[in-house]
Amino acid sequence: MTADTYIIYRIGRELKDARTGFYAALLYTASVYAFVITGVFIMPDTPLMLFWLLAIWMALKPEKNQNLILFGLFTGLAMLSKYSGIFLWVGMGLYILFFNRKQLKSPWLYLSLLISLVCCLPILYWNLSNDFISFRFHGGRVGGGSLNFGTLGTELAGEVLYNNPVCFVLALLAVVAAFRKRIKTEQPTLRLLLCIALPMILVFWVFSLTRPTLPHWNSPAFVLLLLPAAVWLSERHSDKLPRSIIAALSVLVIVVGVGVAEIKTGFIPLDKHTEPEALGRDDFTLDMYGWRQLGEKFADFRETKIAEGLMKEEDGIVANQWFPLANLDYYVARPLGMRAMGLGWPVQLHKYLWINDARGGFHLGEDYWFLTDSRYLKDPKETYQWYFKEIELAGIIPIERNGKTVKNFFVYTCKGLCDLPPTLQSLMASSASAGE
Repeated sequence: MTADTYIIYRIGRELKDARTGFYAALLYTASVYAFVITGVFIMPDTPLMLFWLLAIWMALKPEKNQNLILFGLFTGLAMLSKYSGIFLWVGMGLYILFFNRKQLKSPWLYLSLLISLVCCLPILYWNLSNDFISFRFHGGRVGGGSLNFGTLGTELAGEVLYNNPVCFVLALLAVVAAFRKRIKTEQPTLRLLLCIALPMILVFWVFSLTRPTLPHWNSPAFVLLLLPAAVWLSERHSDKLPRSIIAALSVLVIVVGVGVAEIKTGFIPLDKHTEPEALGRDDFTLDMYGWRQLGEKFADFRETKIAEGLMKEEDGIVANQWFPLANLDYYVARPLGMRAMGLGWPVQLHKYLWINDARGGFHLGEDYWFLTDSRYLKDPKETYQWYFKEIELAGIIPIERNGKTVKNFFVYTCKGLCDLPPTLQSLMASSASAGE
């Protein structure tokens, strides 16, 4: 976050002056996507944003050979972080074709492109080794479907929230001002920023017309639009900090403050359920609460059941989806030295297909714990009826917040694994056979 803020400050300073850089840094900080998603969460967007901004910094003066080479390097690393980094080259290509065709004669441009491709070789190698499963998965996420304006509306609403409503409006106003040539900075730089940002935004809007998308997918493009917004504000407010920036920062403080308080205390009553099997179903903040508490309570629960002879020390945890399995793995299994394994449809397990192999795979006769909470209640007797000889509810672990039970974890014992799930190798082989 600190490095990204400094880089966008430097970009803003090169676009116009130090005040513009300062405004750009403040707008970047006000973005929920930039401040929280890339600055706090551990996601592919974190390295993507670093290399995205570095590439943009170099792209401002592509006539310098060393800058063009570094643009290729940083774009390659952005693509290595997340496939959406390709939009840097899409935008650069559009800019060159429409506004700077003489650049096509430069051998440095093609060397830069080659460097980006070399950076992406690990992606190609991994997909070749794994039946292109990553490409097929992401292709399925953006594939066609029936026209649905509701998903577009959800996408737009998410973009407004993720990028801060004030920043979102400022970005749109800056785009309009740029097209009307009411921003006095150099037009080539504005054109380059728009050539990169606008296609990315439009592509994901089109995708959202036929299937659900996630608002942060095109947020890097909105980050770029904060730069012309900073220039526009700098030209209009030379003597004091614009009220719009103060408002944007205030929105961030309120959103983060209220969000953290709600997660910790639940002072806003989001859930009305009282039945044990549905408790907390409508409170999305509970996805980020209670995992350490669960780990502590399950440790005692497990110890008691092992002492009673119900389960054994070596028994692991099993789940049929990567979420909540990843959280159970980190907060529950790892502290106790247990294996956490994914048993279910491959598309729902994601990386756990590989983790299963690394942890020794499944073996007939094994016993496992199955934990499911009242927010996403699943009955293992239906899910795993053909995998285990015996499945029984062993107990319920309540999760409390402010002295009140806000959700329940139902703990099952799954005994006697009697059928082995397909291994990663067998899935790859069958997929390859189907493609022949």
